[in-house]
Amino acid sequence: MSTTAAKAKDYLQAYRNHLLGERNLSPYTVRNYLDDLTPLFQFIEKQGEPPLAQVDRGFLRQYVAWLMSSRPVKTGGGHWKRGHERASVVRSLAALRSFLRYLVREGAVPPSPLWKRGSRQSRALIPRVEKTLPRAMGQEEATQLMSTPDNPDNPGRPRAPAMQARDRAILELLYATGLRVSEVSALDLKDVNLEHRRARTVGKGSKEREVVFGRPAQDALKRYIHEARPRLEGPRETEALFLNRFGGRLTKRTVQEMVKRYGLQSIETRVHPHTLRHTFATHMLDGGADLRIVQELLGHSSPATTQIYTHVSLAQSRKIYVKAHPRAKEGETP
Repeated sequence: MSTTAAKAKDYLQAYRNHLLGERNLSPYTVRNYLDDLTPLFQFIEKQGEPPLAQVDRGFLRQYVAWLMSSRPVKTGGGHWKRGHERASVVRSLAALRSFLRYLVREGAVPPSPLWKRGSRQSRALIPRVEKTLPRAMGQEEATQLMSTPDNPDNPGRPRAPAMQARDRAILELLYATGLRVSEVSALDLKDVNLEHRRARTVGKGSKEREVVFGRPAQDALKRYIHEARPRLEGPRETEALFLNRFGGRLTKRTVQEMVKRYGLQSIETRVHPHTLRHTFATHMLDGGADLRIVQELLGHSSPATTQIYTHVSLAQSRKIYVKAHPRAKEGETP
């Protein structure tokens, strides 16, 4: 079976179906996987379209060097530069390995230790990325953010009471549950049990889980569902929990923009929905919650993913220690 670059591109649609159907990844994640393969085909065409079956360590070294130093990349400011950041290169190589493993499974390319799951041969070629801890807000910052939508002293442009109630309910729910922004946007009315303070969601890999929330989120949701939501709902009834001003389901992008706006207005910092997810996990661990419980609430398939929050919690504890303990010198860690 031919494996030229042109033929390999024909496999992308089948690979996309594999990611969506067999691996149950979200359309957003699949799009990112395929986007991360774009540089591969550009490089193959630049090299004269060698067969993918001939991809070896030498090819990978050249590919990594091209990604890091030569490929034109558009920056956030609209300018162009040469070379990707290390994290972007890592993603591109991970996408390449996953795609090649699929082609091996389909018999399109012969097996190779480079694509074998867990192999160190290809991992050695991946540049190391400096790990950064996710930012978590302090409890006072979180409280300040929660109260911003209906705060009469809010410096932003006043919003309609129904929108204020909706935004407050979203912020409270994000912080109380650690839900992803996509999960909050996808919630329906039937997914929320106000009486027992629980919500059911479907996360990555189509895995269903139940999360719990406290009284502040319960109060905010009650006010929104009973008073504000009927004002937002249009002529067509919808099961969506959070609605936009036209009566349709609120999008992830709108939630992201809303959270960012309130972050700048309240604590003068760019806050993302994922920041609230980090904050939820960190504050749970700071309060003595078991790592396994936090893992289940976040919907992580592996405890290793949740483990990073123990480092965030420890870093926060050190700051508090240095600030509060009479024997700790300012600016030093124990």
